[in-house]
Amino acid sequence: MSLKADHETGEDPLLIQQNLANIAEYILNKAKQQGCSSADVNLSFNEGFNVNVRMGGVDVVEHNRDKGANINVYFGKRKGTANTSDTRTESLDSAVQAACDIAKLIAEDDYVGLADKDRMAMQFPDLDLYHPWDIEPDAAIKLALDCEQKARDYDAKITNSEGASISTANFHHVYANTHGFIGKSSLTRHSLSCCVIAQDAEDMQRDYDFTVSRKAENLLAFDEVANSAAKRSLQRLNAKSMSTCQVPVIFKADIAKSLFSKFLAAVSGGNLYRKTTFLVDHLGKTIFPKHITISEHPHILQGLGSTAFDGEGIATLPEQVFVRDGLLESYILSSYSSRKLGLSSTANAGGVHNVRITHSDLSLTELVKQMHRGLLVTETMGHGVNILTGDYSLGACGFWVENGEIQYPVHEITVASNLRDMFQGMVAIANDVDYRSNVCSGSVLIDRMTVAGK
Repeated sequence: MSLKADHETGEDPLLIQQNLANIAEYILNKAKQQGCSSADVNLSFNEGFNVNVRMGGVDVVEHNRDKGANINVYFGKRKGTANTSDTRTESLDSAVQAACDIAKLIAEDDYVGLADKDRMAMQFPDLDLYHPWDIEPDAAIKLALDCEQKARDYDAKITNSEGASISTANFHHVYANTHGFIGKSSLTRHSLSCCVIAQDAEDMQRDYDFTVSRKAENLLAFDEVANSAAKRSLQRLNAKSMSTCQVPVIFKADIAKSLFSKFLAAVSGGNLYRKTTFLVDHLGKTIFPKHITISEHPHILQGLGSTAFDGEGIATLPEQVFVRDGLLESYILSSYSSRKLGLSSTANAGGVHNVRITHSDLSLTELVKQMHRGLLVTETMGHGVNILTGDYSLGACGFWVENGEIQYPVHEITVASNLRDMFQGMVAIANDVDYRSNVCSGSVLIDRMTVAGK
């Protein structure tokens, strides 16, 4: 048998998907011939390029073209896994054989196996995720150069640059298993970013901004990104340190999403069954104030996390609530973790999908006025978050607020508390939601944290 090479499919996503589906069928048939009780395979083919420019010159032009197969075979309660990036038949045969050999040597695990057959997706709504960007590297380089130059021209104090970059990628994916399920998807992701350095007689600071979308037409204009990056850098000049104090803290929207990402990790199955999270046995308990609901929406058109099925082929729901009115209503589970916990999969094998957090009608400016006095955090640094204990301590910079107005930038500080207290202390969430990731939140006001400075 000869499998069609990727380049023979052209640019048509349906042809690429069909090629991947043919490879998947071949792999599953080979696995069954080896005597396995069940099997599944994830296949991907991705291509694109990114360019980076700096100080008016081209820094990097990188083309990407990757393909791969992840094969899982099951012999009863034994599981073997193998990977290959070579889709020639002899390489696929070797990978299947390797997975089978591993499975026969591995210890039994009562919880392994495919997801339940009756949970497989039967409908595949068009989520409008595939929009290739018709741009050549030369045009992307010019756009990136224009973006960087615009930022450098914004003010005489913009003296240096860490560059501007443009990235475009097309992703094609097929998941198939011996239940007879086969799911196909194609999606695109495009981005533009810029980072510049501001300097005066006393200080030097850097900052950046970026835009990302499934459709190139929906990216912010390059001059908006450039002007924002320059403005943010200038605003950080002449930053001061602070004396240690306990005050309210606002996490700006693009930083606030990391707080909710920590929560999502803390209620994910792997951490729960291993008991490596401070939220073990918290189902049905109050985690947040009543004004907060956290949900995922996998079927949002052009969503950065949209999908009709999870990593095991289980159908996703248009909406799924994890926290309702502050109460933990659902964990985040794959089939394996749900079996370990005696629960049901939440169709989250591979992660969450378009998480949204309820917000108030307050703007960020109004939220700052409500805080009256405290710290507005615009960047965090380090890895000082412990999911097991909930302890939170990160380097930070931002702006000091007095009388509801920003007074001056601050840096070389640490913000510290415990996630349990931070979640409970979320006073309000502004309406400035940042939609540039899979977890989207507005700026968050927390009632009290320790800010450590000099």
